[in-house]
Amino acid sequence: MAKVLVILGHPSKESFNHAIAEIVLATLKNNNHEVIFHDLYAERFDPVLPRAELLKDALLTPGIAKYCGELRISEGIIIIHPCWWGQPPALLKGWIDRILRADVAYKFIEVDKGVGTPVGLLKAKAAIVFNTSNTPRERELTLGDPLETLWKNCILGLCGVGNFHRSNFGAMVISTLQQRQKWLDDVREITNEYFPKIVPA
Repeated sequence: MAKVLVILGHPSKESFNHAIAEIVLATLKNNNHEVIFHDLYAERFDPVLPRAELLKDALLTPGIAKYCGELRISEGIIIIHPCWWGQPPALLKGWIDRILRADVAYKFIEVDKGVGTPVGLLKAKAAIVFNTSNTPRERELTLGDPLETLWKNCILGLCGVGNFHRSNFGAMVISTLQQRQKWLDDVREITNEYFPKIVPA
């Protein structure tokens, strides 16, 4: 059994993001993985990074310490969110700021005083990002595919997760029921590929 952290960042329960999350959770549980799930909007996660938390050895609140502890022990990560202005929602960005901390997600080697290349600390062997967008894929590519760069290179890769996959579903605003069902089938297939069924010994 692997521990998989699933983070959902969308405010509407009726959203396609929530439908993705339902498929992800059902697939992981069917494959005998231990799921740690957080719907950040439902939990009213506070995205504001207080000044005190900027310190490397800051005394964290119990809630933030719990998120950090779960991230440390997770063997897989799945993040689900919409693309707004080429970025995750502010709430999810705040989660990144507060939880992917030094000495939790990465560290700097002693001699470089924090200006060199970080060393990733995450235990996760694989990560998936599912995101929705109203921007056609072709236009997203002309913009440099900002979410791919953000998640793969600036965040998860930097923190030590080399096995990475991202799927972008869109444009949602003009999608048909048949397209959305096909995308949910894709979500199930990708989740199965990266987190296959574990057969108890």
